[in-house]
Amino acid sequence: MIKGVFLGLVLLFGGTAVQAAQPQPVELIRSTADYVLKQVRARKAELEKDSSGIYDLVQQKVLPHFDFRIMSRGALGKYWRRATEKQKNEIAHEFQELLVRTYATTLLNYSDQEIEYLPYRGKPGDKRVTVSTRVHNNGGPPIPINYRLYRQSNGAWKIYDVVVDGVSLVSNYRGSFSAEVKKHGIDGLIATLQKHNKQQRGA
Repeated sequence: MIKGVFLGLVLLFGGTAVQAAQPQPVELIRSTADYVLKQVRARKAELEKDSSGIYDLVQQKVLPHFDFRIMSRGALGKYWRRATEKQKNEIAHEFQELLVRTYATTLLNYSDQEIEYLPYRGKPGDKRVTVSTRVHNNGGPPIPINYRLYRQSNGAWKIYDVVVDGVSLVSNYRGSFSAEVKKHGIDGLIATLQKHNKQQRGA
């Protein structure tokens, strides 16, 4: 649906940080990047033969840092209030699987880029912050990528949106989700997501 924005998900956890960062939200992104890309590089041939390994890696090390409930609410927009609790849970589940599979597939095609972490503008007491970066590609201008995070009551940070070159992951899906709901209702959107994910699983 929004192929270009998935570059942001890959670059969120890929590349070489060219600038040290101390604030916790930045360190969260950087430490996860270091681990995931190290694994992908070391197991490239294995993962290309059997993609199940990359799905497991993403599930275990990347997705715990995302809040798919909030992302789904943002993507569904005004229709979220009309959905039942069961529908909300189903949408969040299918949306998560959609992003997992798309991200994992893109990750296997990843090539190294440099990530520059821009000066952190958050304050210690902030509950919502944006981590701003620029990704340097050979032969092209740097790509600005911003990560929006919020702090939970236990102090842990969760990502609720990724903005690549001004394009929000959540907002992009809002358009396609809204169009589907207008045509076929919320259950129709769930069915569409389920069908897509089933096809991707090869089921």
